[in-house]
Formats: sequence, structure tokens, C-alpha cells
Amino acid sequence: MSRWLFLFLIVAVVEIYAFQAFRTITKVKSYQFIYVILNVVAIIYIINGFFHFDRSVGQTKQSLLTIGLLLLMFVPKLLITFVMIFEDIYRVFSGTITRFLGDRDYGSFLPERRKFVSQIAYGLAAIPFVSFLYGMTYGKYNFKVIKQTLTFDDLPESFDGFTLAQISDIHSGSFDNPDKIKYAVDLINKQKFDLLLFTGDIVNTDATEMHPWIDTFRELKNPTFGKYSILGNHDYGTYKNWPSDKALEDNFEAVKDLHRQIDFKLLLNENVKIQKDNQEIALVGVENWGRHFGEKGDINKASENLNKEDFKILMSHDPSHWEYVVKNHEKHFHLTLSGHTHGFQFGIEIPGIVKWSPVQYVYKQWAGLYENLGKYVYVNRGFGFHAYPGRVGIWPEITIIELKKGKKVA
Repeated sequence: MSRWLFLFLIVAVVEIYAFQAFRTITKVKSYQFIYVILNVVAIIYIINGFFHFDRSVGQTKQSLLTIGLLLLMFVPKLLITFVMIFEDIYRVFSGTITRFLGDRDYGSFLPERRKFVSQIAYGLAAIPFVSFLYGMTYGKYNFKVIKQTLTFDDLPESFDGFTLAQISDIHSGSFDNPDKIKYAVDLINKQKFDLLLFTGDIVNTDATEMHPWIDTFRELKNPTFGKYSILGNHDYGTYKNWPSDKALEDNFEAVKDLHRQIDFKLLLNENVKIQKDNQEIALVGVENWGRHFGEKGDINKASENLNKEDFKILMSHDPSHWEYVVKNHEKHFHLTLSGHTHGFQFGIEIPGIVKWSPVQYVYKQWAGLYENLGKYVYVNRGFGFHAYPGRVGIWPEITIIELKKGKKVA
């Protein structure tokens, strides 16, 4: 109860400050009335969405919209509140000086709010508002192709120039635009690659979420060396309440079968050898391993017939697996491909200048390429979206990685 009271107080303070700023900007009563009505309607919709969320159904288009609307409303108002609080600090300080050191009576202890401060507050708030709105309408389908070249001195010569494509975190239950998904699949098919890899989370929870999209993803071209995939934390179906354990297990089996239906070979704690010109590399796929989402992945089982000297590419959905297990594993996994974080679907990335997202305070490796003693992990930013129905600054990604043989340039 105390938690809900605390939350109510925060929302109340934010709403009061936001309205005070709006009222300072315009004295027109009709505008103020419209502002209040629109905000009341939005708040009622958000509250209704949260209180009627059904765990037996899981995430729906309505729950996605609820979270999106919450961020669209609350984050800009939170920024307004910070500006207004700083103005209040100034007003209290100014009023104190005036009352006790001034030469004349100013009447009210606190000076009136200044219009230009409220205008600045709303101007700053427009930045996250427009960003979240763009992310919900265009950003979530703003697919980017990111290319990397990695050099290894022990890469078999036949694989010099070998190229693989990675997608991750499809989250098909969130899609709402068939044309955009078709565009993304076509964009993947335009790339040149020898191997196509998918690193988990084909659905949000329920296998049926993928059914409308199977024909589209079946159009992904089958490169020379095939298409392989693994499971992510959402693929186990634990994000909703099922009527029975059997229903949960049936859904899990159906999720695994989705990979077959879109022509991917699902690797479940196992490995395959990719052979080219009498040489080979090992592709290792583990089930999900995550400190907060279960540790079903068994890297020892998945690599039990491999040696340290074998060149290995590991698919592991959660990058924390690399941080806590893989990078120091005795069998030396050359390249690990992960996803999971989505880059929080929110952040700022300007190559060579800034790379920031709130998710970096949870995951040490959260987007892009990381290295430790000649071993790499690449964290794909995700193909789809989840929870917040959009993307701001962290765009959906198609990764193309070329393997080269030779000494790394320092």
C-alpha cells in the first residue's frame, strides 16, 4: 500500500508542476481546460491499462500502447518538474532575501513564476516528447545494417572473408506493420553473407504470435552454409500465466517448432561443424543463460566434442553469459553473438563520440562489439521491440560480420 501511495504522490507532484508551468505560459481558460481534459483522459487510460493487464494473456497491443503513452506523458513532465523545482528554489531564496534584507514590502513572500522559465521547461520537454512519439511511429522500424570486420590469426584459411549475418530478438508478438517487416526481410536478403544466424526471442511469450509472420520470415534467403538459431528468455513462455504445466510445455514445443517452419536449424546446447574446402569451424548454440532469467544454457555440453584449438563461434542470447562464463572459459570461444538487451530501445549513439543508454548500468556489454584478450562478443541491438512500442536512438539492427585471417592491427 505504501508503494502505491508513494507512486501516487510522485505523479501528483509531477502533474501539479506541469500544469503550473502551462498556466504560466497561457492565461486562456479554454486552453487550460483542454489541457486538463486531455491529461485526465490519458491518465484514466493508463491506469485502466495497468489494472486490467491479464497475466494469462501476456503482452498485447493495448499493453504496449499503455507503456508508450505512459512514457510519452510522464518523461517530458518529469523534465518540466525538475526545471520548476529549481525555479522554486530560486523563488524561496529570492523571497527570503527580499523579506529580510529588502528596503520595501513586496507583499507576497514568493515572487511570481516567470513565463520564460516555463517556456524553457516546455521547450526542453518537447525533446523527449517528440523523440518518444517518433520512436513509436517510425523509429521502431528504422532498420540499420551494421557491418563489422574481425581479424583472427588462427582462423582457417578457407574461411578468410567468410561472412555471417546476425539478427536477434524478433519479438513477433509486437509487430503491427506487415509492410515494414517485409521491407526488413528484403533488406536482409540484399546483403551478402555465407551464414545466417538468429540469436533468440522469436516471440514475446506465445507461439501463436509468430503465425501471421511465418510466410514473411520464410522468405529469408538460405545462404550457402545455412541458417541456425537459438532460444532466448522469452521463448520459454514464462511471461504469462498458463492454465497448466502441460499448456506451458506445449507452447514451448510449439515455439521450438517455429524455427523449423521458417527454415532455421535450432541449436539446443549443441554444435555443428561448418565445412569449407576441407577445413572447418564450429558453430555452438546454447539455450538461454542469464543471471536474472534462468541458466538453461550448458556451454560444456554444447562444446563437449570440441578442443581449445578449434575455431568457434558461439550463439548465446544473453551477453551476461559472455561476461560471467564464456570469456574466461578454457575452450577459448573466439566470437560470441548475443542480443537480449535491445540497447534498452532508448539511448544516444554517435559513432566515435558518444554511446549511452540506461541499460549500460545493468549490462556491461549491451550493444555492439566488445573484446577481451582476443575474444569477442557482439551484442545485436535487436530486430523487434518489446514493452515500449518504439525505439529512440537505438535502432533495430541487421548485423553483417566478415571474418578475416591475419594479425590484428594494434
